[in-house]
Amino acid sequence: MERVTKMVSERPVVIFSKSSCCMSHTIKTLFCDFGVNPAVYELDEIPRGRDIEQALLRLGSSPSVPTVFIAGELVGGANQVMSLHLNRSLIPMLKKAGALWV
Repeated sequence: MERVTKMVSERPVVIFSKSSCCMSHTIKTLFCDFGVNPAVYELDEIPRGRDIEQALLRLGSSPSVPTVFIAGELVGGANQVMSLHLNRSLIPMLKKAGALWV
């Protein structure tokens, strides 16, 4: 859990993903299309990725990927991110976190 806390504190936007997950790809593309440069951790490609995945599940992220943190706070998965985007809350949240300049 401490490792996840450290990882999400290092950048305004952090995405935990799996390289084979289509929803993870969709969320990463959404943020990149906005001009955000998130830290992306592919849990199936990094050491101790399985442990990080278990920690994300304990934090309440289900399914474990994609999991998005903005300004160190757990936003959630694809459904939560898309809901924020559709109700026009995502961009202001990204600006406030310093992830967007426009």
